[in-house]
Amino acid sequence: MEREEIKIIAEEFLKDSSDYLVDVTVSPGGTITVEIDNDNGVNIDNCVELSRHIESRLDRDAEDFELTVTSAGLTSPLKTPRQYRKYEGKEVEVLTRKGEKLKGTLKASTGETFTIEVTKMVKLEGAKRKTAVTEEQTLSYDEIKHTKYVIKF
Repeated sequence: MEREEIKIIAEEFLKDSSDYLVDVTVSPGGTITVEIDNDNGVNIDNCVELSRHIESRLDRDAEDFELTVTSAGLTSPLKTPRQYRKYEGKEVEVLTRKGEKLKGTLKASTGETFTIEVTKMVKLEGAKRKTAVTEEQTLSYDEIKHTKYVIKF
């Protein structure tokens, strides 16, 4: 079972939908997980329809598989530029590949980069105490390990 084959089948089904494909994983043993998202939340019925569509295009006689179609959860890392756009203006936590943790507001995103506004405590020259300094950092998606939405209660 090929990841790209599943991806093409899912994207074909979702092309006229407000849902979009986030990720497809195919594990050894035939476990397939398809993750979708929507700017306004994923409807469970859409997951069921996509699951049926994918199953109808695959041959269980040729290869046995287990299929799960799920929505990207609030605690899941952001994986696509469209998800970054969805969370603009919201607080996120970023872990860079260098191990640096950043927490701040996602200000903007493009197909290649995103900008986060972070507040750091910095001791300015001549000051006795640290002062909060807000700065914007622009990162490319390949510079980061993950970005997660910060849930506040």
